[in-house]
Amino acid sequence: MPAIHRRALALTVLAALPSAAAAAELETYGFDPVHTRVMFAISHAGFSQALGTVSGSAGTLRFDRDDWRSAQLDVQVPLTRLDLGDAKWNKAALAANLLDGKRYPLARFVSERTEAVAGDPDRAQVCGHLTLHGVTKPLCMDVKLNQLKRHPLPPFHRTAGFSATARLSRAQFGIDAWKSVIGDEVELRIEAEAVRDKYVGAAPAAAGAEPADDASDTPPVDAQPTTPQPADPGAAKPQPEPSR
Repeated sequence: MPAIHRRALALTVLAALPSAAAAAELETYGFDPVHTRVMFAISHAGFSQALGTVSGSAGTLRFDRDDWRSAQLDVQVPLTRLDLGDAKWNKAALAANLLDGKRYPLARFVSERTEAVAGDPDRAQVCGHLTLHGVTKPLCMDVKLNQLKRHPLPPFHRTAGFSATARLSRAQFGIDAWKSVIGDEVELRIEAEAVRDKYVGAAPAAAGAEPADDASDTPPVDAQPTTPQPADPGAAKPQPEPSR
């Protein structure tokens, strides 16, 4: 090989070294389905902000706390685990004219760009695409890293805890029924715990399924929370105002 070609090859290899090193520093985390939850708020005829939650999310995070820009996030949210605090309301929200949980049981967010907030190493804006109700649209979230360290309970997995907020228009995702009763803007609040090298590749929890046991992080029996599970959305009538 001519000397000039050898020098060019050496320069190419050297140029690739920083990116390879950066990739090697990314740690892989999976989302704890028990301690990861999406909360949403939406106007109910102007009287109040109806609150609901969705549990059982699953996904993968690749993360280096010293380089937010390298973060990679792919998470799925099982909409059929939606809970508005009332079985009839759960059915109505999952009916065909609203979320249509039978056809679209999952929402998915995939990040494309992450930018740290100037002056605050624990905050960033994470932008990507949200797929909801069969429609994919851009979405940005404001994210705070609460802490990243070894969990205090055995088996002491390294855990990252995050809080995030975002807003979206339901009409942009084709969910536009009952405009006079249900507001358009949806406020999201997300609390997430991601565990290094655990839950990676796990599927979102199905409606009615119990979370996987984890003896390392189980509160006493009398402190176990109970979450009402929505009924089969396929049996729901498209009626967002249940009779009282």
